[in-house]
Amino acid sequence: MTGFLLTFINLLFEALSLAILARVLLSWFQVDPYNQFVQLLFQVTEPILGPFRRFVPPLGMIDISPIVALLVLQVAQRVIIGTLIGLL
Repeated sequence: MTGFLLTFINLLFEALSLAILARVLLSWFQVDPYNQFVQLLFQVTEPILGPFRRFVPPLGMIDISPIVALLVLQVAQRVIIGTLIGLL
């Protein structure tokens, strides 16, 4: 049971990280905003990236909020997994 929980949490963080990376890559191309995959990607990532955009100013034309979000997700993943391993 504990292995399943740790694996699930780890996969959740990895999926969020991949979704953010996919969104960054899609921002370099012209995509159809009505595409269902694009809409799903934005619905999943915007609650994470939105708050970071308010606090992290862009560097010229470059939005670095996804980089900061990925770093925070990595730290949160390690803290949560480490804490759960310590508790279990």
